Amino acid sequence: MILDQFFVSGKTKKEDTFEKAKSSEKPKRSIVKAISWRVLGTVDTMIIAWFITGEFTMALSIGSIEVVTKMVLYFFHERIWNVIKWGK
Repeated sequence: MILDQFFVSGKTKKEDTFEKAKSSEKPKRSIVKAISWRVLGTVDTMIIAWFITGEFTMALSIGSIEVVTKMVLYFFHERIWNVIKWGK
């Protein structure tokens, strides 16, 4: 529950540290999340590009470039946020 985040729990520091370590994502998980998100995002980009340009081949070109660059950016974005302690 959201309100539980504002109250101090009765956990020991060791238990709290263990839970934080469990909640940290592994790089493989970040990669799979990046791929699944980019598939969805790229389909969206291609549809928008198709509507704007009116050319399906141009939409595919834009989507194919975008999928690679955004996957790499998302992966590093996730890894950086995984290091940040704020909000965990």
